[in-house]
Amino acid sequence: MAPDASAFALSGARALPAVGNAGALIRNLTLSVRSSTNQYRSTGPFSSKVATARSITLLMLMFHVKHSPPLPPDGTALLFTTPEPAPLPLRLGWVSRMSRIIAIANQKGGVGKTTTAINLGACLAVAEQSTLIVDADPQGNATSGLGVDRSQLSQSIFDTLLEAQPAEDLIVPAVHFPRLDLIPSHHDMLGVEVAMAKHPDREKLLMKALEPIRDAYEYIIIDSPPSLGLLTVNTLAAADTVMIPIQCEYYALEGLSQLLNTVRLVQRSLNSRLQIEGVLLTMYNERLNLSRQVAEEAREYFGPKVFRTSIPRNIRLAEAPSFGKPIVVYDILSSGATSYLSLTKELMSRNGSGQKTAEAAR
Repeated sequence: MAPDASAFALSGARALPAVGNAGALIRNLTLSVRSSTNQYRSTGPFSSKVATARSITLLMLMFHVKHSPPLPPDGTALLFTTPEPAPLPLRLGWVSRMSRIIAIANQKGGVGKTTTAINLGACLAVAEQSTLIVDADPQGNATSGLGVDRSQLSQSIFDTLLEAQPAEDLIVPAVHFPRLDLIPSHHDMLGVEVAMAKHPDREKLLMKALEPIRDAYEYIIIDSPPSLGLLTVNTLAAADTVMIPIQCEYYALEGLSQLLNTVRLVQRSLNSRLQIEGVLLTMYNERLNLSRQVAEEAREYFGPKVFRTSIPRNIRLAEAPSFGKPIVVYDILSSGATSYLSLTKELMSRNGSGQKTAEAAR
């Protein structure tokens, strides 16, 4: 659950001395959030909610402070004196926006696909980019990792792929953040590829399901299964780009040729617009020679397509899914949160999203 408006107002309505530049203001707020988190870590649930809201306030400021109006000359400024109203729920027929569908794919398991889908989506939502996470993995880890109880779901992506249920009807809105929605997965999907194989247009089922709602979002993030089967082909056919997480360990680059061949086949026959968004190094440990070697080989092979940001091994990042929270909600001060925020800024910079957001705010 996202922090309620009252907690947001309590966390934000605080007088701060005027600061001449954004960097100093962010440093001051970072110290404030760190102090608040330490203070409230051992106290009750309401205080924890306030601490979480302070973290979200800092997150939003980090993304948008350089586009904010200048502080008044009287020496003080109130941040968030009143809570902002929540955005209206999703409705088709809104003004169309340029959207981007990113499939996160690698046939190897345990490389950080689901972790990246959850946390990249959450950070984009914090950056005020309306974002939809599509859990296309039958294991449903992105669904449970966002705190949605799969046993309580009556519908899932299975219904839109094979039962022609409109995707809009399956959306779980405002998961942790007002701008973060989810199309969940369910255990029913365990046999979905067998059922899909009988469909005459089986490779384009997900593409057709997402087409009516894609213009309601700036970003749609698809969590793919760890295989090169029909579900993965569907995610690639529906996507504009594919992000490839690579674990910084032995055998990391082996098998990538199969994935890249699949991408080429999809480009030729199903989706000519599909491009490589980038290669993301995960579970990186700069102290290990092996991690550095894998990073060097990836950069030598993929060149500038490798993201400058790498995701480190981080205990808090590993713990967050068991609590059903993105890392920016679970522990904003962890290195995992910092890395995914940096990745989000890099992605938005590549796509010009930050500039568009600033221009729209003017």
